[in-house]
Amino acid sequence: MSASEERYRDALEAAAGHARRWLESQGTRRIGPQATAAGLAADFGGPLPQSGMPAAEVVDYLAAKAEPGLMAMPSGRFFGWVIGGTLPAALAADWLLSAWDQNTGLRFATPATAAIEEAAGKWILELLGLPEESDVGFATGATMANFTGLAAARWRLMADAGWDLDGDGLAGAPRIRCFVGQERHETIDLGLRYLGLGHPTVVPSDRQGRIIPAELDCALDLALSAGEGGRPAPALVCLQAGNLHSGAFDPFAEAIAVAKAHGAWVHVDGAFGLWAAAVPELSALTAGLGLADSWGTDAHKTLNVPYDCGIVIVRDAQALRSAMGLHASYLIQAADGAGDPSERVPELSRRARGVPVWAALKSLGRDGVAGQVRTLVHRAAQLAEQLAALDGVEVLNDVDYTQVSLAFGDDAVTRAVTETIMGDGRVWMSGSRWQDRDILRISVSNWSTDDADVSVAVDAVRDALAAVRG
Repeated sequence: MSASEERYRDALEAAAGHARRWLESQGTRRIGPQATAAGLAADFGGPLPQSGMPAAEVVDYLAAKAEPGLMAMPSGRFFGWVIGGTLPAALAADWLLSAWDQNTGLRFATPATAAIEEAAGKWILELLGLPEESDVGFATGATMANFTGLAAARWRLMADAGWDLDGDGLAGAPRIRCFVGQERHETIDLGLRYLGLGHPTVVPSDRQGRIIPAELDCALDLALSAGEGGRPAPALVCLQAGNLHSGAFDPFAEAIAVAKAHGAWVHVDGAFGLWAAAVPELSALTAGLGLADSWGTDAHKTLNVPYDCGIVIVRDAQALRSAMGLHASYLIQAADGAGDPSERVPELSRRARGVPVWAALKSLGRDGVAGQVRTLVHRAAQLAEQLAALDGVEVLNDVDYTQVSLAFGDDAVTRAVTETIMGDGRVWMSGSRWQDRDILRISVSNWSTDDADVSVAVDAVRDALAAVRG
């Protein structure tokens, strides 16, 4: 027999109460955690209990003991990394999704969640102006979304080179030459390593981190030569929508034209920047984006849904399904040709990650998504303008999107200001190193960040700089 609702009631009510109190605290609480993992080890570790604890008591214990070690990432004053908050509809849908407990791998077995994900995928293509024939998969995050797009690229490039990747593996296969911008995110290199493609050729970027098309042309000319049978040597070019430090976008139209002239597959890492394509006035940043072959992004960033929600988009559906698909006698697969969710991502068993995306898009609509992205860009510009007006603050990047990179003189002062801000607790901003300088990096990613949060952030930086100088 199935478990009755009352078996869940007390635990769920306790969880809902703790969740509401946590969300209510975001406007006033300290951003950084007040305990370390080592300090919390005793509360959560020790020998496995001999006897169990009632479910509601477990939830109460978990909430109370974890609270000192939680970072207030849902707060509008969190600017540390590219981490969005969670929209109300997306959060509630995620709760419902856990209760539904659907293993969304096969359309036949879980038709509701499969249909929801397919609808969300079509909406994403429509929203971002990407090719309508593309396949869309929901992976764990931007890293695996990029990995999946690169896996589809590897399959297609090998097939076009006359190599049976599935049957013969990589040993003795034609080498795929990979080209990346100097300031790509390191997870691109990680994906290439996972796929056995080795270190990429690094192409110079400009001062904002944008790949230089002329340099890409030279690198492709230098590295590529005719392969066996007169075929072009297989090539893979990775571009970027949203530089980690500057927010800059590669010049897609020019760079993709160069790549296509050399027969290359083009993948775009748009972890947080792909969503700029939803905003008409940001079209200069994304011009030519739809000419690529695959794209990766993360819905928990700019769209603001819960974690565990990367999105991969591949124009060549056959390449994606061939690279990721699994066919076994015990799996009943749909016969209508739409393909199963498991054919688009690495996992067979998984939660229906696309459901919170559907909920976010349904609650916002096209105008709401554009407005949300537009507001994030506006908040970044506000921060840059107000911080640049402070004596001793240098804004290092062109603030065209959601990133602001600051320096405060020499590296030692910048590091000290960063540490002071983190210790203060009013906001959270992360240190980094860019253009051979230590910097303070501000990422505006949360839908709830407002004018008051911007004012608090400016005050925190002003006070930290004064404290360091004093």
